[in-house]
Parts: sequence; structure tokens; C-alpha cells
Amino acid sequence: MSQNPYLEYAQSFRRLHAQGRSLPFGGMPKPEKTELAKDAPVALILSPHPDDECVIGGLALRLMRESGVRIVNVAMTLGSNRDRQPERLDELRGACDWIGFELQETIPGGLEQVTPESREKDPEHWKKSVGRLVEIIDQWAPQAIFFPHVADWNDTHIGVHLLTVDALRQRPQLNTLLIETEYWGQMPSPNLMVENSPEEVGDLLGALSHHEGELKRNAFHLGLPAWMQDNVRLGAEVVGGQGGEAPDFAFATLYRVSRWTNGQAIAAWEGGKMLPSGRDSQGVLFSPKA
Repeated sequence: MSQNPYLEYAQSFRRLHAQGRSLPFGGMPKPEKTELAKDAPVALILSPHPDDECVIGGLALRLMRESGVRIVNVAMTLGSNRDRQPERLDELRGACDWIGFELQETIPGGLEQVTPESREKDPEHWKKSVGRLVEIIDQWAPQAIFFPHVADWNDTHIGVHLLTVDALRQRPQLNTLLIETEYWGQMPSPNLMVENSPEEVGDLLGALSHHEGELKRNAFHLGLPAWMQDNVRLGAEVVGGQGGEAPDFAFATLYRVSRWTNGQAIAAWEGGKMLPSGRDSQGVLFSPKA
């Protein structure tokens, strides 16, 4: 029998992953609802696919619960499999309703061909998609917009980044925070690491579990806590600075925050920031000094 104490440590992760396969897809009691003011500030999540709203939603969840921000998830696409789109929309409605995010559709069936190739080769189609996103931004007048960074690997994630930038260029007068997200590809220069409590991670997983069809194809939800743990390792250095003391976070998500003002994106602050649990998320992001 091995005397290495780290063997049991490693095996415990494998056991948890295996046990996770028996957990339900949705059907759990909802968390306590956050009461929001009628004039609450709005943050949009521009989700390339159904499920992205949960994967990158650590900061959005905190803004809603701690600061009363309305989180509106914009379903940019419903995936490339048209046969699955109605089902994916139903799953998305369940996920958003469960966790308390509002849902905004773009067009019936979602936008199509939101990719760099479409932007280059089909400018008329792209122009229509940009126009629809401009309408949504005008409708909500958001104080913050979550969207993927430009190197997030997946073609649709990159496409949503480009679509967002093209829409913003049509609204140079808009003053809003831009919060770039990552999942498929790491950002080279995140400037914010957001801690999430185990309860918050559990709720993100509970919402994510509603995306049953995708999770049966690829059970990526079971790796989400480990990904958020690894974000702490990465963020300690790239956000906190090389050689700095790592924060005592169990779970975190990385973002890059800038401000869109006078038709350009400028850094929201110098260097990097950490947002530990219990700190006022709205104060950190929306204060004049942020």
C-alpha cells in the first residue's frame, strides 16, 4: 500500500468526479430569490452559447446578489445544431429562471454564423447581426457588458467578441464597463480575479445542470470547480503580480475590465485587482475611482 499521502488526495478528486455523474439535471429547489429594484442597474451577458452564462457567471451572480444588479443573459446563438435549438432554449430558460438571471433572445433561433469567417465573407449578414445587437444595447442601456475576449479559441466566442466591438463602435457615446471573459482560451492580461464561495459555485453548478443535453454529451460541469480552483493559481500571478502572495481563495474566475467611453476602451484601473468574498462587488467595479 502506498505511503504517499497525496495518493489519497488525488483519489478523492476522482471519487468526487465519479459521484457527480449521479447528480440530477435540474429539478432542485431554487435558491432564495434576490429582490431587485425597478430602476436597478443592468449588466448584459452576451453568451455565445446556452450554458456560457453559468460558466463565466461568478461575477454576475455576485453583482446580482450583493448589489442588486439586474443580470440579463443575451442568447447570442442557440448552437449550430438547428434540431437541438428549441431544446437548448428550453434548457436555457430553466437555467436562467433557476438562478435569477433574465433572458433576452436575439431573434427566433438565435443569430447564425457569428464567426470571424462570416464577418469577412458575408458583410451584409454580419451587418444585420451587428444592428440587432445595437438594438439590444440601446434597449437595456447597460452599466456593464460581459463578452468573450478576442482569443477565446471557439469560433463563436471570438465572433461574439468581434460583434460586440463592432456594435460598440456604432455607439461611441455609450459609457459602460466592458468585462471580458474566458473559458476556452486564457486571456493574456486579465486584471480582475473574483472569488466565489462554495455556495455560489454550487448555485452556478445547479443552474448549469439544466443544460442536460450538452452535459450528457460532455460532462464539463463536473470539472468547473477544478477550473475555478486553477484560476486561483493563475490569477495569483497574472493578476496579483509575479512572485506575490497568493490569496486564500478556493474558487475564482478571471476577467479583464475596461471602460467604453468616448468611443474607445480604456483600462478601468492600473494593475490588477482581487475581489474577495464579502467585499462590495458593485463598489469595486462601478465607483468613480474604479
